[in-house]
Order: sequence, then C-alpha cells, then structure tokens
Amino acid sequence: MEGKLVNACSREKIESRFSEQQRKQLQHEIKIYMQQYFKQKLGKGVDYTKITIFEDMLIIRGEGFLTEPEKFIAQTSSGRKTIRAARTHVVLQHWHDNKKYIEEKLNAKVIHHIYDIEPENDFWMHAVVFDRNFFDR
Repeated sequence: MEGKLVNACSREKIESRFSEQQRKQLQHEIKIYMQQYFKQKLGKGVDYTKITIFEDMLIIRGEGFLTEPEKFIAQTSSGRKTIRAARTHVVLQHWHDNKKYIEEKLNAKVIHHIYDIEPENDFWMHAVVFDRNFFDR
C-alpha cells in the first residue's frame, strides 16, 4: 500500500510539470486572457503582448499600451512620473483581479512579483516567481 502511495505521488509530481506543447498553450491562453482583460477594463488592448513561462517564472511583456493623450504627457519628466503612477495603479488592480486565475492556470502559488514601466518607450513588464519549477531539469 505504501508503495502505491509513493507511486501515485510521483505520478502526480510528473504530471504537474509542463511539456513544451503545454507551455506554449498556457502562454497563448494567458495572452488572450490578458488582452481581453485590458480591452474590457481600459477600452484599449496592448498592441504587442508576449508571455513567457520559464522555470519557475511567468514574464509578461507589453508594448503599445499608452493612449494618445498619455503619449503626449510622457514627453516630459513629470508626465512620465504621472503615467508611471497611473499605470502602476492599473497593474495593481489587474493583479488583484487576476492573481488567482494565474495561480490556478499554472497550479502554483506566487511568491514574488515585480512590475516596471517605461512610459517614454510605451513598454511595460511584469515578472512573477512561483513556488515551483514548471519543467523537468
């Protein structure tokens, strides 16, 4: 009986790792979900989104998300600070709304995350670290 439990646990552990095909599918699903979320909440999606799942991390990269007025404001130092503050607020709300979805999708708990924006380049990035590695080493 004890051997069966160990084997069942080993199988479960192996099944929790992602194949290359699963990784690509998850990246695609998260990308679509994020695009829909931003379009619904902000009225404008991101022009370019890239989702990368690597080892124990999820990296979300976006370009072309600023509105025309924000692009104008971002031409000055104080404007960039304003954009950074406003968009940081947006990402905090996004994180509040979607953290559970991402944890469930990846079957892992978030242990760290960081977000940064470059308003002058219309670029942002969100890196998330989880409590497990998604791939066999």
